[in-house]
Amino acid sequence: MNKQVKNVYEGMMDAKGMKFAIVCARFNSFFVSKLLEGALDALVRHGARAEDIDVSWVPGSNEIPLIVQKLAGSSRYDALIALGVVIQGATAHAGLINSEVAKCLAKISLDNAVPVVNGVLAANDIEQAIERSGAKAGNKGSSAAETAIEMASLLRVIPKK
Repeated sequence: MNKQVKNVYEGMMDAKGMKFAIVCARFNSFFVSKLLEGALDALVRHGARAEDIDVSWVPGSNEIPLIVQKLAGSSRYDALIALGVVIQGATAHAGLINSEVAKCLAKISLDNAVPVVNGVLAANDIEQAIERSGAKAGNKGSSAAETAIEMASLLRVIPKK
């Protein structure tokens, strides 16, 4: 690191005192429930209290942004996590959903100045969904939760104007 840099800000993996919202898609719920288990485990393991975590379920990944927007606008949460699994089929529909959901979540995060972590998996097939929701590729729900903790923590240490 450059020794001339005076101010370096980093988030910590400490969720104590933080509030989180997780929005889950019911479509492909077998995989999404595994992602949710991973996210909840990571949040609690890093100090969040179970009573400071709210979980909402929506019909599918395409419906996630509306609820995330509503929750982000409430100013009740330090970070929000979106969890879903979209598996590629024979048409371009999956790609459209993933692209639009990602754009919407990023906009919600910027508009509300709150971390919104995109944990919506874009899987090419069922095997890839299995791998990324708790098998050999790890649990991406856990990764999303850790990102949420770090970003929320970072926002707490960045000086205000």
